[in-house]
Amino acid sequence: MTDATVPITRMGALVVPILRLAIAALVAAAVVATVAEAAARVTINPFNMFGYFTIQSNIILAIVYTVIAVVALRGEAALPALNVARASATTYIIIVGLVYATLLAPLGAAGGVPVAWANTALHIVTPLYALADWILFSDRARIGFNRLWIVLIYPLVWVIVVLVRGATDGWVPYPFLHPDTGYASVFFYVGLIVVVMLAFGSLVFWIARKCSVLRIP
Repeated sequence: MTDATVPITRMGALVVPILRLAIAALVAAAVVATVAEAAARVTINPFNMFGYFTIQSNIILAIVYTVIAVVALRGEAALPALNVARASATTYIIIVGLVYATLLAPLGAAGGVPVAWANTALHIVTPLYALADWILFSDRARIGFNRLWIVLIYPLVWVIVVLVRGATDGWVPYPFLHPDTGYASVFFYVGLIVVVMLAFGSLVFWIARKCSVLRIP
C-alpha cells in the first residue's frame, strides 16, 4: 500500500501551529465574551459559569493546542502524553459539537450561548476544526486501545463533581443529571456518557492509526 500522505514545506508547517493558536485565541475570546455578557445581566457564580461541559472542553482544547503549538514552534518533539491529551480533547469537543447539533441547536437561543458568535465558535467551529486537525495533520501518533481509559478521566471527574453539587447545593449544568429526576435516571445517563466517550474515543484512536492527509516535517 502506498503512502497517500502529501508532504508540506517547512514554511507551510508553520501554518499548523498558528492555526492552533488561532483556535485557542478564539476559544479565549468566546469564553470572555460569554462571561462578560452574563456578568452584565446577573451576578455570576464562576463555579456555575465554568461548570458546563462545553466551556470546559473548549478550554481543555485551547490549552492542549497552545502547548502543542509552542512545542512545534520551538522545534521540539511532542511527548507521547501530549498526543494522548490531544486525542482526548478532540474526543470531548467532537461530542460537544454532535450534542449541540442534534439536541441543542433545535432549541434556538435556549440551547446555546447567548452571544451568537461565541455560540458558533464554541459549538460549531472548534468541533469541526478539531476533527479536521486530527484527520489532516501527521503530527499525531498511533495510540494503543489499552490507553482508551485515559479518555474517561476528565468526564468521570466532571460527572462526580456535578453529582456532588446536585446533591448539596442543587446546581447541575444539565437537567437530566439532577437528583430530583431520581438516581436511577441519573446513573442511566452517567452510563450513557461513559459509553459515548468510549465510542468516540475509539473512533479518534482508530483515526490515529490511519495515514494523515498532510505530512508535517
